[in-house]
Amino acid sequence: MSRRISARLGRAERPETRVSRLFARTVVSAIAPFGVLALAATSVSAQATPDSAKADSARRIEGVSVQAIRAGSNAPIAQKTIERAVITQRQFGQDVPMLLMNAAPSLIAHTETGTPWGYSYLRLRGLDQTRINITIDGVPLNDMEDQVLYFANFADLMSNVQSVQVQRGVGTSTAGTASYAGSINFETMPVARQDAGGDAQVQVGSFGAQRVSAGFNTGLQNGFAAYGRVSALRTNGYRDHSGVAGRTGFLGAGWFGARDIVKLTALVGQLYDTLSYTGATREQLAQNWRFNPLAPNERDKFGQQMVSLAWARSLANGGSLNTTVYRNSASGNYDYFELPDRYRFNLAHTWYGLTSVYNVERGALAINTGVNANTYQRAHRGYFQPSTELYDNTGHKQDASGFVRLSYTAGKATWFGDVQGRWTQFRYEPSDNAGIDGRSIDWTFLNPKAGVTYAMGKGVSAFTSYGMTSREPARNDLFGGEDDLNAGNVDAFGDFTRVKPEQLRDFEAGVNITKRTFDLSANVYSMDFRNDIARIGAPTASGSILRRNVGSSYRRGLELDWAYRGIERVVLAGNANWSTNRIKQFTDSSRGTPVVRRNVEPLLTPRFTSAHRVEVTPVQKLWVSVEGRYQSRAFLDNTSSPDRVLPDYYTLDATARLSLGRTSFTLRGQNLGDTRKFGSGAVSSSGRVRYFILPARAVFLTASYEW
Repeated sequence: MSRRISARLGRAERPETRVSRLFARTVVSAIAPFGVLALAATSVSAQATPDSAKADSARRIEGVSVQAIRAGSNAPIAQKTIERAVITQRQFGQDVPMLLMNAAPSLIAHTETGTPWGYSYLRLRGLDQTRINITIDGVPLNDMEDQVLYFANFADLMSNVQSVQVQRGVGTSTAGTASYAGSINFETMPVARQDAGGDAQVQVGSFGAQRVSAGFNTGLQNGFAAYGRVSALRTNGYRDHSGVAGRTGFLGAGWFGARDIVKLTALVGQLYDTLSYTGATREQLAQNWRFNPLAPNERDKFGQQMVSLAWARSLANGGSLNTTVYRNSASGNYDYFELPDRYRFNLAHTWYGLTSVYNVERGALAINTGVNANTYQRAHRGYFQPSTELYDNTGHKQDASGFVRLSYTAGKATWFGDVQGRWTQFRYEPSDNAGIDGRSIDWTFLNPKAGVTYAMGKGVSAFTSYGMTSREPARNDLFGGEDDLNAGNVDAFGDFTRVKPEQLRDFEAGVNITKRTFDLSANVYSMDFRNDIARIGAPTASGSILRRNVGSSYRRGLELDWAYRGIERVVLAGNANWSTNRIKQFTDSSRGTPVVRRNVEPLLTPRFTSAHRVEVTPVQKLWVSVEGRYQSRAFLDNTSSPDRVLPDYYTLDATARLSLGRTSFTLRGQNLGDTRKFGSGAVSSSGRVRYFILPARAVFLTASYEW
């Protein structure tokens, strides 16, 4: 039972009929106020002519916070920046991990519902989402306790994203939880635009999929500008009773002076879903490929909100400064049935923070510095239905960090150094009836990185870097899978030291080639871990397999990312990863009896992945893309057992877009070969292997109009 409590920050859903009614209400209520604003924006644009030079200048200042934590194009970092044009080509409202998976090397993802919507999960170089730092405009988004962000809480988020940078490995210093496997930084749509306008999208598709989205921008008028969007989507889900309904609102508004900007950003999302977080066995799938073992009335409802207020200034010395205060919150509940009993669990967190960055370039020297501090609390409540309270405890967490990054160009070499100091503390406030006192633990980390990039010729450069970083355990690790500490279990978990922080030493080396018709990025990496936190602990009474430290492990590989434009009207592109991954030795208690294991592959870390696509523009108004993905087999636990394998798979998708002036139509075909394999899976404490099926064959049609 406790595994369900701590496993996720938001699980929410309702049966399809209620989802449909909710969707209809959402479309009307959510879009109406933004429609009024859009009409106002159109009226304003007719009265004034925007200053394009001022808009360009304001846009540069607007991106100060993103510039500070992103890696520049010449940084010795394994990275990929996905720009708006590519996002527009790939996006049809799917959850963020499903869009990113084929867009950058070494990413794998899966969903629970058998569709592109609902809860989805991302892994980078085989490491799970809790080890990926996620920010939006420099504001951290990872939950401080679980160190994860559930993208499903923000439906259609990518409609509001101008670009996203994926850094692999320790990368550059950032704000929030550790950049361990890597980091993902979102840059939202610019507010300071030259012209006013807007767009509207309507989408229908397989399994009852429906999506509407409408956005506006006022253009820069008399120093003020705003951008906003609302989106709503629903699907019945492909797996049995796995329907999803989500809605999101985004608003950016600011005042833009000659050197100063004050900008407000708000992002609000809500998700309803019928739960499908448990996979199905092969025997169950043989009877019904859409089988969902959870009950139709096991549902959840979660909402999440982020608001920030930023001040940015362009300084006389050519530098820039940005200071942002932010608030992030989420709350909701989900039901769990252990027949004949029914339980309800509620989670609610709020955190406040401040981040400030300074950038300056003086000749060959560039300096980026930043600080971040926040305070967080989350309430955990459990109820035996209808209203008997089981517990009500609170976790508090504080985090403070600062970094300095320098780059210096001397001849053909650009030298790079980056060091971050980070302190964080977790404090536990028990339930009133727990019979124990509160307790806390804190950690301090120093994370240095250094490297060099060498210009070998026009459009050709090579780089190498070495970095170290550390990460504290998540709350679930500290609590051994429990959600409430009390007199009955405090002796086992109460000192919060059963799981130690994990450490990473990361070596990267690569080459980047940019030519008129050909781009290639190739890099090798060696990630060596100490005290890697893995699922090797003894099963608990509630069914969790505990995570414990293993002594040492490594992940080593080669990554490629390429594009070829030498054929008229044709683009050939793709990426690939070959890797060798091992846990050297550990004592495994996941099956009850301790067993010493040596040289095993970490779970869900395929040796080879590849995404490849062909883009064709046969006529000016028509664009067609065919994209394939291959993923080799992976193990489902840390035993390398042949009976606990995620088989390899190959899928094929296609997209066609017809543009007719301001109107466009996009047809998306998913899993065209109807590959009946699995995106992920897990092994229970009893040894039962369960799988999450790949998204099924589906077709989605989107109509879009811009003004």
